[in-house]
Amino acid sequence: MPVEKTATGPARAQLIADTALALLAERGMRGLTHRAVDEAAGLPLGSTSNQARTRLALLEAAVRRLALRESEVLGLPELPGPDAGREALAEAVAHALHRSLTGQQALLIARYELALEAARRPELRRIYDSAGRVFRDPLTRLMAANGSREPERHALSLVAWCEGMMFSCVAGSFHTDAPDLGQLRAGAGELLRGMLER
Repeated sequence: MPVEKTATGPARAQLIADTALALLAERGMRGLTHRAVDEAAGLPLGSTSNQARTRLALLEAAVRRLALRESEVLGLPELPGPDAGREALAEAVAHALHRSLTGQQALLIARYELALEAARRPELRRIYDSAGRVFRDPLTRLMAANGSREPERHALSLVAWCEGMMFSCVAGSFHTDAPDLGQLRAGAGELLRGMLER
């Protein structure tokens, strides 16, 4: 863990959230308990309960931390500007997917665990959806800037393609056959060309 076990305040909150994500990937939703986080993080018993008193609070902390870490992995701040064009967008999408598939499989698995839990818990659903807007809204604006006549629908198609690629290659039937960067670039380019060519 990058944060020392003696961390306090915000650093301890980050350590707890990161540990929760690691446990979700390793053990699934049933393996995530306050005590398990304390033990895995090397914190005194009760530390996680002090930070996140309920299970929902712990899950919310994990969702918020997940959104931040995924924005870093996907290079959200590095998305091309509105005038960059379709090829630059395809390149950015391919690189984001490649980073996720080659070094962040555990983070993706944790996300799937949280997504399924959010589907069952309306109170978590709100947090999960709010975190997801960090990704949806910029893509919708980019699709509009690149000539989409239906930017919201096209953003959904692009997100669905990315989500399907990540799931298939991490947890699905293609988990041993993840595409390389060139294949991802070609796939993203084909998708965007079909949506954005007039």
